[in-house]
Amino acid sequence: MDQLVTTARRNNRQRSELTAACPVRDVLDRVGDKWSALVVRELGQGPRRFGVLRRAIEDISQRMLTETLRHLQRDGFISRRVIPATPPQVEYALTDLGQSLHVALGGLAQWSEQNHNAIRAARQQFDSETAMN
Repeated sequence: MDQLVTTARRNNRQRSELTAACPVRDVLDRVGDKWSALVVRELGQGPRRFGVLRRAIEDISQRMLTETLRHLQRDGFISRRVIPATPPQVEYALTDLGQSLHVALGGLAQWSEQNHNAIRAARQQFDSETAMN
């Protein structure tokens, strides 16, 4: 069992080293996850409090939103501002780096909207062909 844990740790460390050495892989690890792009897209509309983000992004749990916000903040894409109130409020906003990411993701979002029907049709065709075999 100890050998399995040691091997898994070594593999994770090697993967981390590869990721750090490749800028594309490093950035896509962050912005290519399930929630980051949606958070950036929502914050592209302007600063938002946690509760507003949670309601705007369907199906995200409180824990996952918290984790995603921390990762985006750590990578410099968003800022976090505590608003003194009772109870304290926290507002998140895109940084300049986050704004540039929002622009890049806008192109991907536009491409996705233009090609979504074709992708769904290709999936359906593949699935029906695969089912016959």
